[in-house]
Amino acid sequence: MAKITREDALEYHRLKGRPGKIAVVPTKPMDTQRDLSLAYSPGVAEPVLEIEKNPEDAYEYTSKGNLVAVISNGTAILGLGDRGALASKPVMEGKGVLFKKFADIDVFDIELNSHDPDEIIKVVAAISPTFGGINLEDIKAPECFYIEEELKKMLDIPVFHDDQHGTAIISSAALANALEIVGKKHDEIRIVISGAGASAISCAELAIRWGVKRENIMLCDSKGVVYKGRKEGMNKYKERFLVETDARTLTDALRGADVFYGLSVANVMTPEMVKLMGQDPIIFAMANPDPEIRPELAKAARKDVIIATGRSDYANQVNNVLGFPFIFRGALDVRAKSINEEMKFAASKALAALTKEDVPDSVIRAYGGVAMKFGREYILPTPLDPRVLLWEAPAVAEMAMKTGVARKKIDIDEYREQLAYRQGKGERIRYFFQNKARSSGGTKRVAFAEGEEQKIIRAAYQIQEEGIATPVLIGRASVIEEHLKNLGLDYKPVIVDPNQFDKLDAYAKAYYELRQRKGVIASDAPNKVRDPNIFGSLMVKMGDADAFISGLTFDYPEVIRPALQIHHTAAGAARAAGVYIMIVEDKVFLFTDATVNIDPTAEDLAEIACLAADYAVKLEIDPHVAFLSFSNFGSTPHPLSDKVRKAVALVKARRPDLDVDGEMQADTAVVPEIAEERYPFSAVKDANVLVFPSLESANIAYKLLSRLGNAKAIGPILLGMGAPVHVLQTGDDVNAIVQIASVAVMDAMGR
Repeated sequence: MAKITREDALEYHRLKGRPGKIAVVPTKPMDTQRDLSLAYSPGVAEPVLEIEKNPEDAYEYTSKGNLVAVISNGTAILGLGDRGALASKPVMEGKGVLFKKFADIDVFDIELNSHDPDEIIKVVAAISPTFGGINLEDIKAPECFYIEEELKKMLDIPVFHDDQHGTAIISSAALANALEIVGKKHDEIRIVISGAGASAISCAELAIRWGVKRENIMLCDSKGVVYKGRKEGMNKYKERFLVETDARTLTDALRGADVFYGLSVANVMTPEMVKLMGQDPIIFAMANPDPEIRPELAKAARKDVIIATGRSDYANQVNNVLGFPFIFRGALDVRAKSINEEMKFAASKALAALTKEDVPDSVIRAYGGVAMKFGREYILPTPLDPRVLLWEAPAVAEMAMKTGVARKKIDIDEYREQLAYRQGKGERIRYFFQNKARSSGGTKRVAFAEGEEQKIIRAAYQIQEEGIATPVLIGRASVIEEHLKNLGLDYKPVIVDPNQFDKLDAYAKAYYELRQRKGVIASDAPNKVRDPNIFGSLMVKMGDADAFISGLTFDYPEVIRPALQIHHTAAGAARAAGVYIMIVEDKVFLFTDATVNIDPTAEDLAEIACLAADYAVKLEIDPHVAFLSFSNFGSTPHPLSDKVRKAVALVKARRPDLDVDGEMQADTAVVPEIAEERYPFSAVKDANVLVFPSLESANIAYKLLSRLGNAKAIGPILLGMGAPVHVLQTGDDVNAIVQIASVAVMDAMGR
């Protein structure tokens, strides 16, 4: 993990002349006099009157339902102590960034210059109508308990003190997984907690909910062990954890302990203390920015230790960002009146369960390519894992409904899809494909040529688990099973080894009959069909698979050539073509042909355009087809632009149902103002299906846009094939493989 310097941190916060980390961005147009009238006077009066009649309408007409107040008085900033309200602002802005980044929740950070709990309660209560929820932060104990308790009584929106509950939720999930790894149970272990403030008390209480016995939890504060009979430095919250013990110091308490929770200050734990703990000790050193003991010291003291910290530059980060954005997301979306204990427990269980799933390649890349698999160095999902939103928020929302604190009822399956939409248009398209594929009941058999590749195995596991299809891995069972063991996947895939396939002779005969006048002799056929690209296509031909996918390690022609030789093109299709779905901000485009036809004729371009337009309809996109060139409607006569113009005429004659025009330059096709101003006669003024004049131009365009323009590319998707055969890009990640598998299933379903 990369280390950062003081200078790095300061420069980040003042970067590019925009000090701080948050801003307010309008969500409605404000470009015309009409917009102004709607946004403010006189139009704004209408929602005012509606809200007066029904306060719940504030959720319909204002940002209340997606707005959280992050409030602090700066009395307990991270592990830095009382640094004042103003000094807490960088942290509160940071919370705002995390809310927005990970859960699409808007935030106002509010720093209160007061040490008086009653004054804070009064202020927060007074401003509460603005917000859908209140996140209290960095307020010292015991005042934080009192403030939260009183506000919960007064308000009908969620009030959540993150230092208490966030840490508890995340650490409890981590503890559940760590205990599973070392083979211990909650009701058997003894926990020692360094610290007796808000987070320590909450961590202890949630651990009890998971099954830890109260009498097996020992708190240690600055005055030592919290024991029965102690008078000094006590309060009613610590008194919940009085234990009968002779231990008086942290060192005493740690003898034979199974778990250490650090919620105190840096360096209070020594390597010698680690050595005193029981077998397979679990250490959560969560003080920020510096932990109670550094992982390297703990590991040097004990080889059997599992250690987590609050820092992102070590493995096993116990960080509140895994909690509060997603907990509030779920609570806000059902308009919860509160965040209760059951919702916190549900969040914790969801995180624990997610950890055991295969980790997406995008997450691994974000952490420098470090391998992540459930085990001692991976007991929690990482904060940059996009799946946390899709697991935790629904768990919270569902529990809010079950426990009666939700004002709004939602369908959880639909809700997961809505959450994916918040992650961008690319996720919406991905869900479209996967939902269509799932509607087959997971019965479609998708064969993978490169079944021995780890990425393919991981993708197959996900495809099976999500009910998208039944994967069939082509390869040697011994190799695949060894990979499964190393990956830690509990999965028994369907494996077909061409060298041990009982139908090999039948496949060879079929292939010979197809290719006997194309250079294949009978004696060669058995060896040729062992080629995974020939074998996989034949599996579809012979009815042993419904779709075939290859290309992760093969060049494109190695896949498509045998597929066309065996299956040819689809009925009514003169040729095959490739299309890429390109997602640019919130717009979706189809680029064609970027993969198959190198130098298409006018006839070819017309065919390609029709294939792409028909595929757009399958995606529930109304196609507007633009034929691209360096010329606008005859402005530059040339054989190349003439070819494109001829293709347009062919499509218009054959398919009068289509919105199509050209030849036109790329900006004319996608910028409506250009077409409106200069070419008002054009039938297409905002194209979404772009037909390129050559494979060269299409390939260059989609790759530049995806690499430099930050667009998301889905594909290639083969159109016009005689069977559901699809090609991966070399080096595709697991998500891309799952996506193409969904495409292949949709293709098979439509045959």
